[in-house]
Amino acid sequence: MLALLHTSPVHVPVFDALRDEEAPGLTLHHLVRPELLDRARAQGPDSVAKDLEADLAGAARDGARVALCTCSTIGSVAEAAGAALGLPVLRVDRPMAATAVATGPRIAVLATVESTLVPTEDLIRQEADRAVREISVRTVLVPDAWERFEAGDRDGYLTAVASAAREIRDADVIVLAQASMAPAAEGLDVGVPVLAGPRTGLRAAAQLATGDSGCSGSRAV
Repeated sequence: MLALLHTSPVHVPVFDALRDEEAPGLTLHHLVRPELLDRARAQGPDSVAKDLEADLAGAARDGARVALCTCSTIGSVAEAAGAALGLPVLRVDRPMAATAVATGPRIAVLATVESTLVPTEDLIRQEADRAVREISVRTVLVPDAWERFEAGDRDGYLTAVASAAREIRDADVIVLAQASMAPAAEGLDVGVPVLAGPRTGLRAAAQLATGDSGCSGSRAV
């Protein structure tokens, strides 16, 4: 069983569909905790550490072998909590960050929640250090987009993300920092790769949970 920790219920059907494509038959256990993102935005990601430990400990008791955190803001805290519990936890954007580093040195990060920018940049720099690559990272907050997401205006939200991506210049790759932004990459042609985390994150977590490095093909994000 793979546990997924979400901070929005909209991610549940998205990851169910990805599971059906990438790892059919894998049992998913969804934990939806929107209040964790609210607190992390107001007080910082470390403020949710104890809650994450409790949630992950409960998932392990229920039979989870691996957990995937789909929220970029609290991803690093979730990984640390999992390490303390002995439960492998993967943040959904880590495989994406590794891909971005391998793609080119000039990396642009788009986010719609300000609290996501620093954790995502830190993650990309971790992956660059791991790969021994020199990079530059530019972060961009998409104005007014998150308000549209919270209001249920999905189309307006994704349009704002796509418009911001089209404004990026002098980048080798564009990273969409949050799972909610991923659909904006579909059919978006800006001359450079636009990376989103859900598919590659789910794929990597499924491989960990099943112990099968070949549980999926080499599909693009």
